[in-house]
Amino acid sequence: MLRRSYNLAVRNVLLGGLSPRRFLARYWQKRPLLVRGAMPGFRDLIDDAGLARLVARDDVESRLVEHRRGRWTLTHGPLTRARLRRARDADWTVLVSGLNLHLPAAERLLRSFDFIPQARLDDVMVSVAAAGGGVGPHEDAYDVFLLQGRGRRRWRLCRPRRFDFVRGAPLRLIENFEAEEELLTEPGDLLYLPPGWGHDGVALEPSLTYSIGFRAPLGEEMAAAFLDWLHAQGLPRARYRDPGLQPSRHPARLPAAMIDYACDTLAGIRWTRAEVSRFLGEYLSTPKPQIVFKPPRRALSPAAFAARLRRAWVVLDARTRISVLRATLYVNGERLDLPAAQRSALSALADARRLEGARLARAALGNLLYAWYRQGYLHLGT
Repeated sequence: MLRRSYNLAVRNVLLGGLSPRRFLARYWQKRPLLVRGAMPGFRDLIDDAGLARLVARDDVESRLVEHRRGRWTLTHGPLTRARLRRARDADWTVLVSGLNLHLPAAERLLRSFDFIPQARLDDVMVSVAAAGGGVGPHEDAYDVFLLQGRGRRRWRLCRPRRFDFVRGAPLRLIENFEAEEELLTEPGDLLYLPPGWGHDGVALEPSLTYSIGFRAPLGEEMAAAFLDWLHAQGLPRARYRDPGLQPSRHPARLPAAMIDYACDTLAGIRWTRAEVSRFLGEYLSTPKPQIVFKPPRRALSPAAFAARLRRAWVVLDARTRISVLRATLYVNGERLDLPAAQRSALSALADARRLEGARLARAALGNLLYAWYRQGYLHLGT
């Protein structure tokens, strides 16, 4: 109860005194919101040396954006120190996606926004920029919260419209961008932008900005994935036959019988809400292709794990995704059906992302949790 009260207090400060319910009703996907001092005394989650180490890794998604003499260039990581030094004569920005996968503090920041369903939470991206750095005027197809770290950034905003984009640019930049509003963000300020709003953020001095982004599945991508899923469940396999075929007078003409066959076959493809729900649970809980779980270097034995479980906290790895749908859990793309007591305990773990190990042990989940521990899905903490 104390933890829930603390979370609510943090969210009210984060949203400028608004409750999550009021924020969602007044601002979510409607209009921007700037909260001054949303995180008073906020300190950056990472320093320059830590960022340099991250962008040099091939398992970290990073990009270098440079603006030099009116020309934009984009370089994908890994980024060496020598490559970063060569950017000093440009207005440059380095973007590091998935910061929450590498820094526990960034993961905690992401979970500050869990008044939004976890299926919608994506990641924390950090933008480190030199004075004058930015990525140019653009729009995002998803909601985003922009938390200012050190330095100041000037934001120019424009309402959603049918934008024209710069041809040949390595980024999706808005052509002839005309701002309707200007804002200045300082350390600890939070700016919420709905999807489709044009925006251009320029660092006034060396600065860091943290973007909390949200997943917004694209209909055509989800539909293609669903068709693949249906295929795996078993689509009609009857092959076309035409035993009554007559000699063709127009060989190039598409046979009406073949069109009838295709119509009948495709009309036979049916799905239910339950099947769509199952697909969505698997689809949304499946980690991104580049995600790799890291098993413990020196794993505990089953007996040692069971003993420690009773006095430790179970903490889900930042990469782990769990979706709960009534009696079923979907864990990193896999379906899991469990008895009610076990399902209740795991649902609580999924909601809070950490739970007393003793509660999970009492639900007889030790063997399952040990398997997840060996796979890197979770960790034992204090």
